[in-house]
Amino acid sequence: MPFEVGDVVEGTVLNITDFGAFIQLPEGKTGLVHISEVANTYVKDIRKHLKEHDKVKVKILSMDANGRISLSIKKAFPKNNKERDPKDFVWQSNRNYNTNSSFEERLLKFLKDSDERQQQLRKNFDSKRRNTGYRKSNGY
Repeated sequence: MPFEVGDVVEGTVLNITDFGAFIQLPEGKTGLVHISEVANTYVKDIRKHLKEHDKVKVKILSMDANGRISLSIKKAFPKNNKERDPKDFVWQSNRNYNTNSSFEERLLKFLKDSDERQQQLRKNFDSKRRNTGYRKSNGY
């Protein structure tokens, strides 16, 4: 079965170097997984992610005329790009309000809470402004 770019196949880690890992593919072919293609995070030491003789799924990124095969472990698994349901996003301010009350009541409650928060922020900000700078001591 010949390989094509984009195929996901299972292979075995043959050798690990500082720049990547050589993977034994079916039919005796060998490919290289560059260290940047091992995980979705920064990989400083590839040996923390892979060991020799590990079975891994890899995606074939490219094949050149010289027979070199470029592979990726991180692209072998589809990203979880599932659309999130808008119901998953609950506004923090809406959690404290009774949904059985009328719109006007909820709006008044929101405005009152908002004013209280604004006053608290102004109070904290003003107190920080007054306490800036250095204080002179009596001795100087």
